[in-house]
Amino acid sequence: MLNRRTLRIKIMQSLFAFGQCREANHLLALDLIDEKFQPDLNSMEPQDKELLRKQKKIALQLFERRFKGKEVTESPDPRIEKVVTEALDLFEKQVTKDQNFLSKSLVVEIEKLTGLYYNVLGLLLEFAELAAAEKKVNHSHFVNHLWITALRTNKELTTQLLKSGFWVQHRDTVRAWFREVIKENTNYQEFIATKKPDEVHQRDLIKHIVRKLILGAGPINDFFEAEDIRWAEDRDIIRSLVDKTIKSFDTDQITLQKLSLDWEDDKLFISKLFKNTVDLEVQYKQLIAQNTKNWEVDRLPLTDRVILEMALAEMIHFPNIPVKVTINEYIELTKEYSTPKSRQFVNGILDVIAKSMKDSGAIKKSGRGLIDNK
Repeated sequence: MLNRRTLRIKIMQSLFAFGQCREANHLLALDLIDEKFQPDLNSMEPQDKELLRKQKKIALQLFERRFKGKEVTESPDPRIEKVVTEALDLFEKQVTKDQNFLSKSLVVEIEKLTGLYYNVLGLLLEFAELAAAEKKVNHSHFVNHLWITALRTNKELTTQLLKSGFWVQHRDTVRAWFREVIKENTNYQEFIATKKPDEVHQRDLIKHIVRKLILGAGPINDFFEAEDIRWAEDRDIIRSLVDKTIKSFDTDQITLQKLSLDWEDDKLFISKLFKNTVDLEVQYKQLIAQNTKNWEVDRLPLTDRVILEMALAEMIHFPNIPVKVTINEYIELTKEYSTPKSRQFVNGILDVIAKSMKDSGAIKKSGRGLIDNK
């Protein structure tokens, strides 16, 4: 089941990617300026290289000042003004394009987790099918395994697997896994050799296959990692869903888990936090800068900057989430995804900023158990 921390991680990853896109787009804009002031080798007119060099230098300075939001008068040189305007327009268009793409793909990537969950369960059925076709060794205990049978008779799962056809595309790979990973495993060999494995024995085997052979270190985990760029984080979610599925077994039936209890509410949280972080007002970015030894926000490590800006956006735009909860959540993200020193750094900054924003009325929390700053 998705929780808000998992959603924050996913949002943070997309915001980190967005930050990298901004940096790349900034370089694109600089390249455009550089290109515009290169000598025209096809021109029949003599090229004043020194003048072009000076114009490029002025244009780059003018661009950077405007890029940082500083008040700057127009250049008296129309060519310089035109190129700087084109560079800023290019940057803004690319940033808008990247923001829209990442915002949409963020929800899509999270929705893909359900497919990954089904694929892991489906892999168990693929192994059982290969076991049933095996002639030299008796795999009947696994083929007729209580959990395997429950999965095989679950209409929702079989329908989804048939619709995706994912493992059909990787049949040779699955066959190799069954031969080299499953059949060679000591626990599996002992299980199929047991005279009459009881329910506990069957449950222990299915847990072992999922946790150790599929989601543990090895070729199957490597395959999922190659398929899913976020597999390192997604695996924990999938493991939790599969564990709960295994525990749900009762009287020959198994219950598939839902990714979210209220996906519409979660989607709203995702889109709102992503957008409000991207659009965080300059005054709040300056507030971060004022509390980071006068560093400009852009000079902070990107991960720390994303975490701080997400925390501020959440404090401001989510009145039903207590400030302490927000701070604690982002400290946990810092511990997991940033440098060893970042936890104390982020904690100190957020504490100071939260107090300042409460005093100014920028943060208003209301509801049961929350401070109401009127």
